[in-house]
Amino acid sequence: MSYTGIVEVGGAPDVRELPGLTITKVAVGPYDNNAYLLRCTTTGDQLLIDAANEAPRLLELIGDGPLSRVVTTHRHQDHWMGLSDIVRATGAPVVAHPFDAEALPEPVAHPVDNGDTVSVGRVTLEVVHLRGHTPGSIALLYEAEDRAHLFTGDSLFPGGVGNTWGDPTRFKQLLADVEERVFDRLADNTWFYPGHGKDSTLGRERPSLPEWRERGW
Repeated sequence: MSYTGIVEVGGAPDVRELPGLTITKVAVGPYDNNAYLLRCTTTGDQLLIDAANEAPRLLELIGDGPLSRVVTTHRHQDHWMGLSDIVRATGAPVVAHPFDAEALPEPVAHPVDNGDTVSVGRVTLEVVHLRGHTPGSIALLYEAEDRAHLFTGDSLFPGGVGNTWGDPTRFKQLLADVEERVFDRLADNTWFYPGHGKDSTLGRERPSLPEWRERGW
């Protein structure tokens, strides 16, 4: 069955096989968070994006394979409720932006900023800093041969950018970063994976950018 990106809390994960990389998406916890387990198909090395909740379930997905690091996309608690249990069980170091690091329950071993890279086996992911939802929100970009894949945390969803709680300054900053660092750079077939809910593509969302700007959220 082909990948859809549609998952439900308590339901089965969805798995996408890419050249060199396997993506497993699972929904966890009371806030319907997405967690993503990335596995290098050459080395078996793994990376977890957002240990949001239900640590036993995430550990079951991780299995006996090595977990090289856990990336936390931003400081909000619903994205790291399972982090301490995952770190204790696997010894994996935590990766996050320094602006959000102090809010996390585990020390950040590898602070990252815009343009830095994070590896999982032989696969390289680029860090994209998207300011606004939180000061240190990050996305992770994997540029495969046929299309790019972007893990956006809570900075970009189908239908709009992340919540900025009615703050016009934060909204303008987030929309500017999303436009300049994502839409202006990446092709329409770029597939993005948000922190909650369904996936989308940049091409599907691009026509709505003027509407988002006009409505202010």
